[in-house]
Amino acid sequence: MRMTVGAAADAAGVSAKAVRLWEAKGLLPAAERTEAGYRVFTENDLDVLRFVRQAKTLGLHLDEIKEILDLQRGGEQPCGRVLALLDAHLADIDQRFRDLNRLRQSLSRARATATSARRHGQNAVVCQIIEAPSEGGRHP
Repeated sequence: MRMTVGAAADAAGVSAKAVRLWEAKGLLPAAERTEAGYRVFTENDLDVLRFVRQAKTLGLHLDEIKEILDLQRGGEQPCGRVLALLDAHLADIDQRFRDLNRLRQSLSRARATATSARRHGQNAVVCQIIEAPSEGGRHP
């Protein structure tokens, strides 16, 4: 079955713009073209489009997805590389959680300080907290 870029995009659940981008970045092989110059996609192309869409939902970047596809196209089993990429993304997410938790704690302390100071008639304390230079930082 052969289909246009719009039909392929609809069938894969992505936009036609995404299909064109992924083709330009080498995730898809260059599409065949009709005599009128329209791109024509196959069922195999749909499988790749669906794979790319799913990999993106897992947080993989296009260059990582291309690497996986290139390994597979080269006859290798990319599962080990996929696992390594997923582990790296999990570690990144864990670090972001830790960073966000530290930020939340800092905000909570600033909020508690501001609430306490406000009770004592010091309304400008929030600005003082934000403007105070951090350790090693410079005052604006």
